[in-house]
Amino acid sequence: MSLSSPTASPAPTAGRRGPHRAWYVAIVTFIALIGAAGFRSVPSVLMEPLNREFGWSHGTIGAAVSVNLLLFGLFSPFAAALMDRFGIRRVVATALLLIAVGSGLTVFMTSAWQLLLLWGVVIGLGTGSISMAFMATVVSRWFIARRGLISGILTAAGATGQLIFLPLVANLAMSYGWRVPALAVAGAALLVVPLVIVFLRDHPHDVGLEAYGATEAEPTPPRSVAAGSSARRALVALRDAARTRTFWFLAAGFAICGASTNGLIGTHFVPAAHDHGMPATTAAGLLALIGVFDIGGTVLSGWLTDRVDSRWLLVIYYTLRGGSLLLLPSLLGPTTEPPIWAFIIFYGLDWVATVPPTVAICRQQFGDRGPIVFGWVFASHQIGAAIAAVGAGVIRDISGAYTLAFMIAGGLCFAAAVMSYLIRTPSSPAAELVAAREL
Repeated sequence: MSLSSPTASPAPTAGRRGPHRAWYVAIVTFIALIGAAGFRSVPSVLMEPLNREFGWSHGTIGAAVSVNLLLFGLFSPFAAALMDRFGIRRVVATALLLIAVGSGLTVFMTSAWQLLLLWGVVIGLGTGSISMAFMATVVSRWFIARRGLISGILTAAGATGQLIFLPLVANLAMSYGWRVPALAVAGAALLVVPLVIVFLRDHPHDVGLEAYGATEAEPTPPRSVAAGSSARRALVALRDAARTRTFWFLAAGFAICGASTNGLIGTHFVPAAHDHGMPATTAAGLLALIGVFDIGGTVLSGWLTDRVDSRWLLVIYYTLRGGSLLLLPSLLGPTTEPPIWAFIIFYGLDWVATVPPTVAICRQQFGDRGPIVFGWVFASHQIGAAIAAVGAGVIRDISGAYTLAFMIAGGLCFAAAVMSYLIRTPSSPAAELVAAREL
C-alpha cells in the first residue's frame, strides 16, 4: 500500500529558480546525521586501546557504550519536542557543541566513571538530539513528495558516518593512541556548527516557501504550536501513542532492531572478529563496509516505502536479519574469506532499512505528532541496543566468546518479524483523532 504518492510534484513557485530550499536543508541534515552516527560509533573501535591502557573490562567499556546508546534513544523524543519549541537550528547547534566538549574532555580521563560520564552521558545527550527523530522532523516539515525516499537517504547518513569514521579512528588509534581520535571527533563536531547556523531553517514558511511537493490537496504542515513544556509535549504524545497496539509492536520490534545492529554488531563485531584472529583494523574496515552497503539498502527501502505496505517490508527485513545472525559465528575467522564478505554485504543492505517503513507507519498513525512518537519508538531501539551492548560484553567475559549473543539476537529478529506482521495500520479517522488532540 502506498503511503505517499510517488507521482506528486512540487508546488509551483513563481519567480524561484534553482533547487528548492528543502534540498539544502536535507543536505545539512545529512551532514549532521553523519557526524552524530560517526561520533556515537567511535567507542567500539577504542574498546581494545582503552582495555590495554586502563585495564577496563569489555563489560565496563560496554557499559559506557550502553549509556551512550540509551541516552541516544531516550532523549530523542524530548529533542523532537525541543525542536518544536526552540527550533531545529538552535537544538542541533547546541547538541554539536555538547559533543565537542564531551569528546574533548575524554583525553583527560583516568577513571571508568569519567568514561561513563563523558562518552556515556554528555555525548549520549548530544547525539540523542541529532538522531532519527531529528530526521523525521525535517522530513515531515520540509517534504510532501518523496518522503519515503528522503527518509531513506537521511537514514543512510548513519551508515555514511560509520563508513567515514571507523577506519579513520582505527588507524589514528593504532598510530597515535586513542586520544587523537577523541580530539578529531571534537574538531569535526565544531566544523558542522557553522553549516547548521547558516543553512538549516526550522520551517519552509520561515523563508517564504511551501514544503517540497506541497499541493492544495496536501499542503505544507502547519508550524507546531509550542504551548507547554517540551517534556510535557513528549510525555503526552507517548501517553496517547501507548493506547494503540501499533505503537507497542513497533517499539518492541525496533528494540530488537537496535539490539541486533548498534548494540551487538556495531559495538562488538570488531572484538568478536579479533577473538577469531582477525586484526582490529581489518574488522573495523569490514564494519565500515556494512555502512557502504547500508546506504544502498536504506535508500532502496525508502523508495519501496513510497510504494509497498510498510508492514511487509518490516517482516522481510527482520526475517532475513535473523537468519544471517545465526550463521555469523561459523563465518568469522582470521582472514576475510568469501562467506564473511557475503555476510557483510547482506547485513549491510538490511542494517537500518527498517527506519523508512517505521517512520511511515508513525506518520500515518499519529499525524503531526509522528516525529515525536517515532522518537519514542527510536528510544526503544536504543534501549535494546544498550541491553545488547552490555549483555554481549558480559557473555563474552563469562564464556570467552560471542556465539550465544549472536544466537539470541537471531531468534529475537524472528520474533520482531512476527510482531510486524501483526501490525494493523489504522483507518484515517483514527489517525486523525490521535493527531488532532491538543497537547
